Amino acid sequence: MTIHDRPFGRCFEDFAVGDVYRHWPGKTITEYDDHLFCMITMNHHPLHTNAWFAERDTVQGANVVVGNLVYSLALGMSVPDVSGSAIANLEVESLVHRSPTFHGDTIYAETMVVDAVESKSRGDRGVVTVETKAFNQRGEEVCFFRRKVMVWKRAALPARRLPYPDDVWS
Repeated sequence: MTIHDRPFGRCFEDFAVGDVYRHWPGKTITEYDDHLFCMITMNHHPLHTNAWFAERDTVQGANVVVGNLVYSLALGMSVPDVSGSAIANLEVESLVHRSPTFHGDTIYAETMVVDAVESKSRGDRGVVTVETKAFNQRGEEVCFFRRKVMVWKRAALPARRLPYPDDVWS
């Protein structure tokens, strides 16, 4: 029998400039998802939460999913492939919403490595710059962001100790 652990994040040495990670699975954004996110974040703009208003008083003619939810979903989708083993997310250099996202749209994301630099002050880590794009089910880019992530080098990566049944009962 072979036991396979799913990778969660990467070490500095695993990132190569030009590599693209296609994140899986996608997420269909429901009206409930959008309204809950708006209420949690106190964004009460009727463009997101009032169908009557959105149909009559907006350019889109329908509720638009709040942009921070789209960004958050794409960022979350990237975590297993990019920052799951990160020391820190250092900055978001840019964030652009290219097209509106509507209730019922399904979001997919992919991330490209654009730079990887060893730390000058600490030899056990490096900084990776990535660009993530979110697309809807029609392949239209709806969101783009560029961020920097500090990650461990392989030799310094802390060991993961997860309580699997063999560990619990031994």
